Amino acid sequence: MHHSEPSVFSYYENQTSGVTFILVGFSEYPHLQVPLFLLFLTIYTVTVLGNLGMIATIRLSPKLHTPMYFFLSHLSFVDFCYSTVVTPKLLENLIVEDRRVSFTGCIMQFFLVCIFVVTETFLLAVMAYDRFVAVCNPLLYTVAMSQKLCWSLVAASYSWSIIASFVFVYFTLTLVFCGTKFINNFLCEHDAIVAVACSDPYISQKALFILGTFNELSSLMIILTSYVFIVITVMKMPTTGGRYKVFSTCASHLTTITIFHSILICLYCVPTTKSSWLLVKVASAFYTIIIPMLNPLIYSLRNKDVKDAVKKLMCSSLSS
Repeated sequence: MHHSEPSVFSYYENQTSGVTFILVGFSEYPHLQVPLFLLFLTIYTVTVLGNLGMIATIRLSPKLHTPMYFFLSHLSFVDFCYSTVVTPKLLENLIVEDRRVSFTGCIMQFFLVCIFVVTETFLLAVMAYDRFVAVCNPLLYTVAMSQKLCWSLVAASYSWSIIASFVFVYFTLTLVFCGTKFINNFLCEHDAIVAVACSDPYISQKALFILGTFNELSSLMIILTSYVFIVITVMKMPTTGGRYKVFSTCASHLTTITIFHSILICLYCVPTTKSSWLLVKVASAFYTIIIPMLNPLIYSLRNKDVKDAVKKLMCSSLSS
């Protein structure tokens, strides 16, 4: 055989020319389509306003120009992005009859969701490290968490998530797809795509599981280590007032971490059988739609600095 290797792209074109996916979403509950549409539209509105509001508040308030809020503004940006990758498509599918999505569109959505979810995983770890430095080395905090380091940590989170997402997509594209298939979810996520492949998905699933486990464990290790040191430091504090202040600052972050990681782990550990698809859909809705709404609420309602900054901005805008 002396013919030249076909390019990956031409192979991909040939392989996927006749492939169409139909997103099942919540279509098996026709009576819930309108209530769900209104529910998700409300959640999405709150998500957009909450996250963009958080970014604007942090930008416009000099008092919030600290590493913690720098990371929080990136968390808000990521939340806004992955909610926007998923929710508008879901809203559209709740009101139109035609729920088809092209193969390329599906892979693109999967790729973008991977980028933002992995970035969030590592941003939460970076934020734990930031709290560790703030609590355990308060005098060196501004020196240790320099602007350069903050930008580097954020850039590293984005860069690694892009690399990881390319790997996820590469292994998904090694599968063979054929004809029109029903994707049993409202977004193109790995399990749902793999379930409709026409070839053996073993290697693809294995690769995704190994990389996913690495991401999950490495970020959780950073978080747990940071918080072990924080707890030890807090226990050594002489006054309860100091302890309360530290725990109230960390409470928002711990709430976000607990919700995010427990849902990701739940999605991982659930074997996708017929009966568990509803659970997978609910868990997917949680981490792609509900968490992005909760994060700004958790941080603004629990955080005195943010509340003060918002009040200040509103007063100044009203007076002007």
